[in-house]
Amino acid sequence: MRNLLMTLVLLLSLSLQAQQPDLKQIDSYIAKTQKEWEIPGLSVAIVKDGKIVFEKGYGVKELGGKTSPDEHTLYAIASNTKAFTAAIIAQLVEEGKLDWKDKVQQYLPYFEVYDPVISQMVTVEDLLSHNVGLGNFSGDAIWYKSTFTTEEIVRRIKFVPQAYEFRAGYGYSNLMFITAGDLIEKVTGKSFKENVQERFLQPLNMDDTVVSVKDLKNKSNVATPHALDANDDHYITPWVAWDNIQSTGGLISSVHDMGKWMIFNMNHGVHGSDTLFNISNRNRMWTLHNSFTTNQVNRNATGSQYNGYGLGWFLGDYYGHFRVRHGGGYDGMISTVQMLPDEKLGVVVLTNGLRAPTNAIAFYILDRYLGRDEKDWSSQMQVSYKNWKASDTRVADRRSKRVKGTTPILDRKTITGTYHADIYGNFEVVEEEGKLRLLWEHSPLLNSSLEHFNYDAYEIVWDHPQAWFGFGTVNFEKDAYGNVKGISFDIPNQDIFFYELNAVRVNE
Repeated sequence: MRNLLMTLVLLLSLSLQAQQPDLKQIDSYIAKTQKEWEIPGLSVAIVKDGKIVFEKGYGVKELGGKTSPDEHTLYAIASNTKAFTAAIIAQLVEEGKLDWKDKVQQYLPYFEVYDPVISQMVTVEDLLSHNVGLGNFSGDAIWYKSTFTTEEIVRRIKFVPQAYEFRAGYGYSNLMFITAGDLIEKVTGKSFKENVQERFLQPLNMDDTVVSVKDLKNKSNVATPHALDANDDHYITPWVAWDNIQSTGGLISSVHDMGKWMIFNMNHGVHGSDTLFNISNRNRMWTLHNSFTTNQVNRNATGSQYNGYGLGWFLGDYYGHFRVRHGGGYDGMISTVQMLPDEKLGVVVLTNGLRAPTNAIAFYILDRYLGRDEKDWSSQMQVSYKNWKASDTRVADRRSKRVKGTTPILDRKTITGTYHADIYGNFEVVEEEGKLRLLWEHSPLLNSSLEHFNYDAYEIVWDHPQAWFGFGTVNFEKDAYGNVKGISFDIPNQDIFFYELNAVRVNE
């Protein structure tokens, strides 16, 4: 009996050690990882058992500066905003202002997708589960750096091509969350900003968090975004306003505030004596609505047995532990929120660069709390990142295939004029001071000069640095008789699909 008691005491001791890792060890690992990835700066917070147990910043807020970020430094959280949008809708359901199964057209009669019949079938719930039939990031070229209002973006969704059958696949869709924001505004009569502030930011005392780049003018503790150049080195890039798409990615927050958000979510909608959404809606948001194929023979790096999307959250497991997560990508900032609700454990990593070790840091911390064998996620993921970069030869391939010494078949007077894409609007090709210019009607931050590439293709030379893409061309299309018919875009990148904006010549 005595031996049994000693064994139980030892097991209990080991269990407690597994739940109380060495925070100094974690601190050292984060600092090492930040330097290894050569990212300007980042901040990290850890939540355990309803409390923030660790929060700290690393590196610098801006390249060339000396000021370090801290737990209150502001970063764009981008798509981590989606969980707030889903939570607002949950509250509206509880208030009786709408139902999850309501048709979107009941509130937004101008909402349409690729098919009029499908358009009538899309529900509020569908907007938040990436199952409507649009491809990953499809249509983002409509809103990116545009001056469109939220409603104007929604009215153009009908021109985005179908990628798979309705409710029979997965396509990460910012457009559907933008639509959810429009719906929230129409149902409440208040802006998305007002809704998220009144419903969550103020009740949870998320005092650092703002909803617009414009709000940063009153803040001093702000990180600077950094993009990557052709040599994969970070450089300073300006903040870009996402005011017209706030519901899909507009929030700007700190790890301190996001720690409060994780605590609230792992307390299933209860904050103090207030219930901000009920258990039924907690379960709905954290139930798989879109399930992904999982390799049950050879597990992935996190040992996942299942994976998918709920409403505003990715759902799955981390080595058998239920995991709720989301990531965010903004022009010059990457973030992750990872929670293991059964362990009341959460990690948030906010960064001010695009070569960002967010998962490496989060996974290392989760392992320490779970008592798993120590694994250098940073080194392993660096190898994967470098291999991926080396394999992406799209720009190099295009440059190598350039036929030098060619001259345009179409002269400048022939190609100048107006080109129209229903999904977007007009593009103007004009000649200014001897240079060809491409002007975007609704996105002046995408204006550029055009320099001859080969034949009737021109390289795009952007007026402003672009975080997600660089090299690209515009080709002037003609018919069998030499008449200019339109322009086509070829801008290789992972996020903004400009070929969806291919435009036809407007006869003048």
